[in-house]
This record gives sequence, C-alpha cells and structure tokens, in this order.
Amino acid sequence: QVQLVESGGGLVQAGGSLTVSCAASGRPSSSYAMGWFRRAPGKEREFVARISWSGGSTSYADDVKGRFTISRDNAKNTVYLQMNKLKPEDTAVYYCAVDTSGVGVPNWHYWGQGTQVTVSS
Repeated sequence: QVQLVESGGGLVQAGGSLTVSCAASGRPSSSYAMGWFRRAPGKEREFVARISWSGGSTSYADDVKGRFTISRDNAKNTVYLQMNKLKPEDTAVYYCAVDTSGVGVPNWHYWGQGTQVTVSS
C-alpha cells in the first residue's frame, strides 16, 4: 500500500505561481512513476504531468507544457508540481497518483485526496 498526501494548494492570481507537493508513505514510491491529475468543476479528471521513477523522463498535457514542471525527491518520497503563469482555467482539485505498471500502459493505482488550486482573474 502507498498513501499519498497532497499539500500546497491555495488561491493565487492569474499569472502567478504555486507549487503543490505530494508526500508518499508506505511501500517505497521511488520504485514507481508518479503523476499529477486535476479535476475542474463540472469536468472529468484529466492528466497533467508524469515523471519516471528516476526523474529522468517527464511528460505533460499540452495545455500546461511550458508552464508546469513536475519533479521528485526520492529521498523525501515527495513529488512536486511547480505551476507558473497560472490561468483561471487551471482552477481544479489537483491529485497525485502512483503508476504501478512499470512499462507500457500506465496503471494509476494509488491516489491522494487532492488539493484545491484556485486561480482568480
């Protein structure tokens, strides 16, 4: 079992920056890729970013590419999402997740409870 706890959400003005964190406990998360997702009001949950277990490979959704950066500190069992140039449409609950698949199609098996990010215009 892996437990995930997100933190760092809050209210920020458009154009501002915010970093959310996800602390993992339980089975070592450093063996797995991790990712961030978000769910905006009235919308489906969507993929935001993914980072490999080593941190050497990252991928992003098109609408956050160039603005968001995912990183991880395996010594602290923590993954981060730095969000710059925030837009009102980035308002959502942000969730971190663990991909236990290893290779191929992701298996987002463990999820945190989410942290609210609100961007005011």
